Amino acid sequence: MPVTLEGDKDFARELSVKNKALRINFNENIYGTFAEIGAGQETVRNFFRAGGASGTIAKTMSAYDKDFSDAIYGLEPQGRYVTEARLEAMLKYETDLIEERISREKHPNKLFFSYANTVATIDFAKKYKGHGWLGIRFQAKPKQEYSEIIIHVQFHETNAALQQITLGVMGVNLIYGAFYQHDKPRELLKSLYDHINTDKIEIDTINFRGPLFEEVDNRLMSLQLVKNEMTQAVMFAPDGNMVLPASILYKKNILTLRGSFRPVTKVNMSMYEKSLELFIKEKKVEMENTVVIFEITLSNLKSEGEIDERDFMARADLLCSLGQTVMISNFQEYYKVVEYFSQHTKERMGLTMGVNTFIDIFDEKYYRHLSGGILEAFGKLFFRDLKIYLYPLKNKETGEITNSDNLKVHPRMKELYKFFKDNGRVVDITNYDPGILDIYSREVYQMIADGEDGWEEMLPKAATAMIKENNMFRKISEEQ
Repeated sequence: MPVTLEGDKDFARELSVKNKALRINFNENIYGTFAEIGAGQETVRNFFRAGGASGTIAKTMSAYDKDFSDAIYGLEPQGRYVTEARLEAMLKYETDLIEERISREKHPNKLFFSYANTVATIDFAKKYKGHGWLGIRFQAKPKQEYSEIIIHVQFHETNAALQQITLGVMGVNLIYGAFYQHDKPRELLKSLYDHINTDKIEIDTINFRGPLFEEVDNRLMSLQLVKNEMTQAVMFAPDGNMVLPASILYKKNILTLRGSFRPVTKVNMSMYEKSLELFIKEKKVEMENTVVIFEITLSNLKSEGEIDERDFMARADLLCSLGQTVMISNFQEYYKVVEYFSQHTKERMGLTMGVNTFIDIFDEKYYRHLSGGILEAFGKLFFRDLKIYLYPLKNKETGEITNSDNLKVHPRMKELYKFFKDNGRVVDITNYDPGILDIYSREVYQMIADGEDGWEEMLPKAATAMIKENNMFRKISEEQ
């Protein structure tokens, strides 16, 4: 249960930043350290200003100098200090130190914590907006094993002083949430933006760890980040753990496949495999420096109303089991995906898509919000020598195969399409298996949901086995 405090109702009326700090300070059991590097000691400043901090703060420090930092927390092998590894080292060092120096016999009811951040604010040239890691390692009961909440943020304000203030407020929200909202992690997540506009700072990674969060699935928490518009995209690795997008995408060649993957079929995997074969034949593209992203959009997850989290987890589990990196995004238009990736790499990019999806991107209705309309969108989409790898479409009735040579776009778009095709931006996938072109995810899904047989051979063997073993995509009424 969360920590309780006599007189809590007095604070519940208006939980300002000051009131949150006061509630922590007036709890005689909460006691810990603050270690903040890179943006001043903005979080602990709020606790000092609120008053009563002597009962909360054991120590506060800011080891700005790298040599001092290395002497305290250890050497960084790659010489980088704004990293998750550095934050973890800081948190562990500080909690170990407080356990060593504060007697449990003298203070049997103390709940120890360590708050830390390591950040880089905007540079003088305003070329880099800045980013950072912040986290807390804490106890909810005396002598309990520590739990952690780790966050990565991207700054969007264009002034270092304002970034520092925002960071300080989010730090208070994090500490307060850890002690008073850890039993409601979704509410905790939303509360991180108390008194902060979402356009000021972006949370693109969050991980809950430890005994207090054994029931928390960080993939579902990452979904909440996108759903609550705290970030535009999140990623998780094949092991299911949430990962920092920049760490996956930095200076990489990127091939992206968007879909519903409900479930992932042999066609999806064929699109991936065949387009990857073509992609790595491009100049300056090598397999060891290439990452493939399977993207699911939020609008796709909401296609039937509110997001079904069980359905989402089934899709994610299947893709991860096949060794894929998954991205959940709030990007409806493809050019926004390319813009997002361009923040992290200048290397080559490719998009894999089917004929119907490709035709859709030539529909002007998707670009009415842009002053330059479809021309502006296509300028953003193709400016990086991007190529589209086109998977053919089979007409079920006639058996006709549609590819880049015979597809039909709106008459007004014919010349635009011809321009990109003639310049080699559209590449047909030709070495496909004709025998799987009749497989459609939505039909497979309906067969599974209705308990029909015959879908098993339409999916990769590993996906089929997992769906059967875990009873995925079945109608809830059937299971009850």
